[in-house]
Amino acid sequence: MQPPEIPEDEEARLHSLNELNVLDTPPEERFDRLTRLAKRMFDVPIALVSLVDRDRQWFKSCVGLDVNQTARDISFCGHAILGHGVFVINDASQDGRFADNPLVTGPPYIRFYAGCPLKHSDGSKLGTLCLIDDRPRILSRDDIIALEDLAAMAEQELMAVQLATMDELTGISNRRGFINLAEQTLKMCIREKQSVSLIYFDLDNFKQVNDQFGHAEGDKALKAFAHIMRETFRDSDVYGRIGGDEFVVLLVNTSQSLAEETLVRLNQALADYNANTAHQYELSCTSGLVNCAAEADTSIQSMLDEADKLMYDKKQSRKSNH
Repeated sequence: MQPPEIPEDEEARLHSLNELNVLDTPPEERFDRLTRLAKRMFDVPIALVSLVDRDRQWFKSCVGLDVNQTARDISFCGHAILGHGVFVINDASQDGRFADNPLVTGPPYIRFYAGCPLKHSDGSKLGTLCLIDDRPRILSRDDIIALEDLAAMAEQELMAVQLATMDELTGISNRRGFINLAEQTLKMCIREKQSVSLIYFDLDNFKQVNDQFGHAEGDKALKAFAHIMRETFRDSDVYGRIGGDEFVVLLVNTSQSLAEETLVRLNQALADYNANTAHQYELSCTSGLVNCAAEADTSIQSMLDEADKLMYDKKQSRKSNH
């Protein structure tokens, strides 16, 4: 077995890793969403966001494994962070560096491994987003690009502490966080010729809720809407709170008609919430929906602007009819 070498910038790398204050923190949905998506996209039993510490690799997110860390000297990720691109082992049992590795000869019986390094903004490699299978596999060039795209999203989330990309009240992305993730996702969808839909939401009568029932009740309404978004949208979708009472979602590989069906489900979830919650107001929203065909050349900002205008026109039309 060949243990991984130590990178030349090891001390600076460890400093950058520890500065993030991510090690030994509880699981977070923003990372778990990516590993669940990776597992499903590549049809592998195990997907990890792995961070390489001084003597261990620790898993910020892990699907398919019962442990949250392993020793660094037997880690595949320790090898992956030494290079610049995706590190692929098609069959570890046939590779002299890994054939007698305890992770190959014993559980989880690794045969296939692919890990894309996760870089800090200073360039140091903190760990990987990786895929593991107990049978040999070969990745196509398109697969490698897709894994790199997912790793770029994981990097965005790792930098979230520095970039302040999460909305503290609701626990979902704020405007900056949404745009960072949505831009990466849109690039991937256009390259894969997948259509996307964006829906812009504005909560109805939110100012009156705050004025009549107080800001604590307003905060409760915002958190409830964010929870309904989590329950309604898929792991692959990107959503966030981008203003006081404004929310948005980017629906991946979704046509106009499928997006409209998603809106129906969300409105039904709101109706169920109102029916089962004892409060003196109704939680509802007005939305604007735009669809981007696979070959279209667009941007997240242009989609936001168009959906926001549609939503605003709908609100104005409703007011003029009363």
